[in-house]
Amino acid sequence: MVSTVGLVLHPQRDSKEAIDTIVEWARTRGGTVLGLPDEVGRIDCSAVAVDAQTLVNKADLLVSLGGDGTMLRTMRLITGRPTPVLGVNLGRLGFLAEIDVEDLAPALSAIDNHEYTVEPRMAVRATGKDGQMVTAFNDIALVRIPGDGLSAVAVSVYGHPFVRYSADAVIVSTSTGSTAYSFSAGGPIVSPTVEGFLVVPAAAHSSFNRALVMSADEEVTLDVLPSSGQLALEVDGAIGGHLAPGDRLTVTALRGAARVVRLGTTTFYERARRKLRVNGSAEVD
Repeated sequence: MVSTVGLVLHPQRDSKEAIDTIVEWARTRGGTVLGLPDEVGRIDCSAVAVDAQTLVNKADLLVSLGGDGTMLRTMRLITGRPTPVLGVNLGRLGFLAEIDVEDLAPALSAIDNHEYTVEPRMAVRATGKDGQMVTAFNDIALVRIPGDGLSAVAVSVYGHPFVRYSADAVIVSTSTGSTAYSFSAGGPIVSPTVEGFLVVPAAAHSSFNRALVMSADEEVTLDVLPSSGQLALEVDGAIGGHLAPGDRLTVTALRGAARVVRLGTTTFYERARRKLRVNGSAEVD
């Protein structure tokens, strides 16, 4: 039974209608709606403002109101916990959100009645020499800073050197992220149910420019080579730090790091076809 709903909001999109729907649904069942202070505080609603830790600890269900970026932030917030996450589209069609605002009330009732499935989503975690860690559900990318040289990175598996890339970026992508930055760099579309991750060079300036598909059990080391420029470390599209020649990241997979609600309304392939505008071959058609 869902007695406490936690909200995570897009910073700009209008979420008032969706919040009112959730608050009214919870009120009729004696439930509580929680949100982060800087998010629900800017909207006239009766959601209770709490800190992030309280939100994560008390919510039976997290509802992400926005797009894929908001959904990724919600998943990072809940990493490693069994709390399901429902994605609600506010605007453009995304890969992770499950429903639109008009479907929100019946979706909440379906979840309350256990009429849904959960899709486990894997994350990748990168650990630096200093022990600092970052976690991503789409991708971690080592990106060249314009005017400061290429991203020159050596890739090793369990300490065994395999390939050196010289590229605009070297991307470590989950299956979820295979339709994001990795896809734009020529990487394959991977079912989100596949437990593995990709290492993909973007605009490689080397003879070997192929992507690597790694098992979720494998540990990958990324060494920034002496020939590399200063690099930006992007975590799900946001700057998470900077790297210099001599720096090292160790990348591992986190299985089932988040649980995404699915109501059976669409499939991953239907969403991918629409979002990426996938069409058949002209010769076949």
